[in-house]
Amino acid sequence: MYNPRKLVGEKAAEYVKNGMRVGLGTGSTASFAIQAIGKLVQQGMDVTCFPTSIASETLAESLSIPLLEEHEVDRLDLTIDGADEVDPHKNLIKGGGGALLREKIVGQISNQYIIIVDDSKLVNRLGAFSVPIEVVPFAWTVTANHIHQLGGETTLREADDGFFITDNGNYILDCDFGLIDDPASLEKEINMIPGVVCNGLFIGMADLVICANTKGEIEVF
Repeated sequence: MYNPRKLVGEKAAEYVKNGMRVGLGTGSTASFAIQAIGKLVQQGMDVTCFPTSIASETLAESLSIPLLEEHEVDRLDLTIDGADEVDPHKNLIKGGGGALLREKIVGQISNQYIIIVDDSKLVNRLGAFSVPIEVVPFAWTVTANHIHQLGGETTLREADDGFFITDNGNYILDCDFGLIDDPASLEKEINMIPGVVCNGLFIGMADLVICANTKGEIEVF
C-alpha cells in the first residue's frame, strides 16, 4: 500500500526548478513536499522558499532550505500546498491546519499554485468539511452571530491549552454551511463581515491539482 500524501508531495517537487522562488504550504501533506524540496537542495539545486507558517518554517530550516524574508517577497514562481476539499472546478476549502490567511496571501502572489491531496479530499461539492474562518479575538461572538445569519453553524476551534491561536494571534471559527451551492458568493459575503480576517474558501486560485490513492495511482488535473 502506498502513502498517497508522500506520492503527491514528491510529484509536486518535480515542478521545482533551479533558481525558483517557492512558497511552502502547511500541513501533513505539504510537509512531504517540503521534505522532497529539501532533498533537491541537498543535491545542489538553487531555490529559495517562503513558508506559510511557523511549523513549515521550522521544518524547512531543519532541512537547510534557504528562506526568504517577508520584505523580500513580492512574487513567487510556484507554491505547493494541501487542501481539505477540492471540487471539480479546483475550488478549495483550506485551513484545517490553521494557516489559511498566510496560505491565501502566498497563493495569490504565486505564478503557479499547486494543490496536493489524497483522493479522499476530492468532492463533487464543497461543504462536507467545515469552512475555517479566521477572526479577530475582539468581540468574536458578534462575528460568529453574523456568520450564523449567513447560515453557518460556528464552533470556536480549541487547542489542548485553550482556544486555538493562529500564527497571526487570531481565533478560528469552524463553520458548517452544509453543501455549498455558490462558494464564490459565500466567500465574498463572509469577507464583508467586520471581524473576519480571512476565510478558508479558496475560489479560482488553484492552477494544478495533484491527487493520489493508496494504489499508487497519481492524477494531475
